[in-house]
Amino acid sequence: MKVKAYLNYGGNCLEAFRFYEKNLGAKIGMVMTYGQSPDQSNVTPENKDFALYASLTIGDSTVMASDVDPKHFGRMRSAYLCLTVSSDEEAERIYKLFADGGEVYMPMAETFFASRFGQLRDKFGTSWMIIREKPMGPPQR
Repeated sequence: MKVKAYLNYGGNCLEAFRFYEKNLGAKIGMVMTYGQSPDQSNVTPENKDFALYASLTIGDSTVMASDVDPKHFGRMRSAYLCLTVSSDEEAERIYKLFADGGEVYMPMAETFFASRFGQLRDKFGTSWMIIREKPMGPPQR
């Protein structure tokens, strides 16, 4: 069994995915716009360039997404993409990049479980946890 994240955007899915591709070393996979859909019944001049389906590979994970009508789009805070990085510097770089134009929920800081950890929503509406995990020993009994 495998779980994958599926995100909705309010008309800026491809802009967000290009941003992640550029700044995270991610790779955009398949993209189909509403205008490319075999079923044109829901295509309008306003949504023809919106993503009907898009996929993005970040490391070993794939995120799928699409655009919804911006009038019906609502930002969600109860779900996050958790991005685990290999250095404190990378955590700081990505956090700063995502915070620009976004909304900080938890400033980047050291915690008992991470040398760097922060939570925010980026300018595209995606909520992120950025973490550089600390090595943890076996549980105490």
